[in-house]
Amino acid sequence: MKLIGSTTSPYVRKARIVLAEKHIGYNFELDGPWNADSHVPDYNPLGKVPVLIMDDGTSLFDSRVIVEYLDSVNPVSRLIPESNRRRIMVKRWEALADGICDAAAAVYLEHKRQGMQQSQEWISRQQNKVARGLEMASRELGDKKWCDGNVYTLADIALGCALGYLAFRFPEIEWRNNLSNLAELFERLEKRPPFMETTPHD
Repeated sequence: MKLIGSTTSPYVRKARIVLAEKHIGYNFELDGPWNADSHVPDYNPLGKVPVLIMDDGTSLFDSRVIVEYLDSVNPVSRLIPESNRRRIMVKRWEALADGICDAAAAVYLEHKRQGMQQSQEWISRQQNKVARGLEMASRELGDKKWCDGNVYTLADIALGCALGYLAFRFPEIEWRNNLSNLAELFERLEKRPPFMETTPHD
């Protein structure tokens, strides 16, 4: 298998961590949709990463689809529970984490536009989404060790990638001081080899 993506995308990082946790071998091809010579649209018409190229040449895109497929490939260390209620709640965590990433990425891209073209109203709307998402994540996590309770799942990976993206692109957001349980979870996650090996960088 081959994974196409960048070292900065939290969605690519999520897929890379799942691949590592599932002990699935793959080749990692660096390519970003913003590169002038990008081949990403050749595999994903939406021009987004990650893209997973399976052994038969079929391409999978959207990180949620990719990680669900990967979890089904190898029964070892299941990251998405089979129980319907728990499964839905883990996927809900993933949706929340990805939503935080969506909003944060929107702010990052808006800041790259020239000053006169930037919309402060748009930036504020996205920043509020990030703040509300973090508050909900902290509230839902409570005093549990992991998002799903005592078991490490895709929920923790997705949230860890979202928090890692904020730490990388928006170090000025003080969620570590204001939401201590998220900070503690993030510290635990960052000690795991798959997280250490995928720390985002330009």
